[in-house]
Amino acid sequence: MALLDEGARGVYIISATPFTDDGAVDWASTDRLMDYYVESGVDGVTILGVLGEAPKLSAEESEQFVARVAKRLAARGTPIVVGVSNPGLKLLGDFARRSMDLGAAGVMVSPVAGLRTDEQIYGYVESVVKELGSDIPVVLQDFPQLTSVVMSATLLNRLFADFPSLKMLKHEEAPGLRKLSKVRAAEKSGARSRRISILVGNGGIHLMQELLRGADGAMTGFAFPEMLVGVCRKFFAGDVDGAEDLYDAYLPVVRHEAQLGFGLALRKETLRRRGIIASARTRAPGPSLDADDHAELTHLLRRLERAVARAGAPAPKIAAE
Repeated sequence: MALLDEGARGVYIISATPFTDDGAVDWASTDRLMDYYVESGVDGVTILGVLGEAPKLSAEESEQFVARVAKRLAARGTPIVVGVSNPGLKLLGDFARRSMDLGAAGVMVSPVAGLRTDEQIYGYVESVVKELGSDIPVVLQDFPQLTSVVMSATLLNRLFADFPSLKMLKHEEAPGLRKLSKVRAAEKSGARSRRISILVGNGGIHLMQELLRGADGAMTGFAFPEMLVGVCRKFFAGDVDGAEDLYDAYLPVVRHEAQLGFGLALRKETLRRRGIIASARTRAPGPSLDADDHAELTHLLRRLERAVARAGAPAPKIAAE
């Protein structure tokens, strides 16, 4: 499998981690989910991210999950990125190296909470890069809504200029459109010579604007990855209006799933209804849907079917509740 590089583009879907109703990792559902992602046309799969409930897995389960997914996707030529963030640098490094040995194309790292100044953040990223060495490609996750670590465009440009093993920025600050433009402007002006890959998160809630600002695609979770794929393909083919029309059909569901913390339960329930995973279970402490939540989701999915039909797009597979 080729390693991740600055040319990464398209949709790297953030995968859920399927569990059985009793909370065990569901390996059969994991296989179906990976097959579904590939069939949806994704360019890569990112596992053990925030939406993958990584902190709720044991070290053994995490390694088993990486091994299972890597084996399933290797034959399809679909690269995987593994979230390896950990407060302990040695633990982070050991898991990153093991993930690469198992077939990962790269790893994703988010700064530890509590870093405040540019120099503190720079020092942390520098220590991560030294721990991993120059051969492991790194996705730097910028998600201050979760970590409270704010990385300015100036700092990001400095980090990507100084550390060649940083290949991709996972841009998730919101609001963050101006930051994205500043990062791209630094490349155009020659202030930073290396163009990096930028994939965006936040459930795709700002995807169209981010693409227009210079993003290379999305690295996020959504229960209908075929929409993310379709939007990116239309956009990069020059059909911006077509991309936006397709996106607009799904926007109410995108917005609903974008609820911080609760969106994962909605996504898993939608995947369950679509017959892709067997259970919508999240590990405790985790959200679950009540009767009103289920009714709300049913209403939105019914409206989605009509909206997609009006847009003339392929009908999404949605099972009955």
